[in-house]
Amino acid sequence: MSGSLFDIIGPIMIGPSSSHTAGAVRLGNLVRQIAQNPVQEAKFILYNSFAKTYQGHGTDRGLLAGLLGLTVHDDQIRDAFELARKAGFTYKFSPFDGPNAYSPNTVKFQLVLHNVKKGEPGSNKENPFTIVGHSIGGGRVYLSKINDYNVSLKGESPTLLLFYTDQPGMIWQVTKIIASYNINIASLQCTREQRGGTACMTILLDELLPEAGVKEVQQIPGMTHTLNMDKLPE
Repeated sequence: MSGSLFDIIGPIMIGPSSSHTAGAVRLGNLVRQIAQNPVQEAKFILYNSFAKTYQGHGTDRGLLAGLLGLTVHDDQIRDAFELARKAGFTYKFSPFDGPNAYSPNTVKFQLVLHNVKKGEPGSNKENPFTIVGHSIGGGRVYLSKINDYNVSLKGESPTLLLFYTDQPGMIWQVTKIIASYNINIASLQCTREQRGGTACMTILLDELLPEAGVKEVQQIPGMTHTLNMDKLPE
């Protein structure tokens, strides 16, 4: 039998369910890394089990705490509502009770962010920065969608997330830079809006790409956004 005890029981923390509380915190942590800019407003659309028990099981506090940068072991999780107020961002929890194809513990983050250019995702309520995340037990999570792009991010490995104009040779240019730092690629996934449109590349690495390497990637013609993320703390 493979797997670890952590996969079964999750981290030790407040709350009656690691799927609902620890998973919620880690989802918030992962979204915080990807959003980069401070949150101004947050709407959480909750699905299935999350929608039914988010108040009693601490999902609401966990999601807020994660966005605030608290970890699963932080005693301040229980004070997440007050901490969010002090941080100056508003939030709303919206349980969705209709039929859907999502897994049991799913949340859609719709964020308005500070310091985002007009017209970009996250600039206002009508154009929020949107991420779909799932908690799958034992504190383990993954993200399946960032705005209009399908992804598979678990926060278990160093990750390079890239947005760029779809064109021949992009994968070769990026992987060449990574190889020059003697870093192994665990997996690589690409999605695009359309041929020649905006594309997203998700690269899981065995170790974090140094900042010098990130700067090289940023200089590739057609590259628009880069995000270099370390794995989430356990």
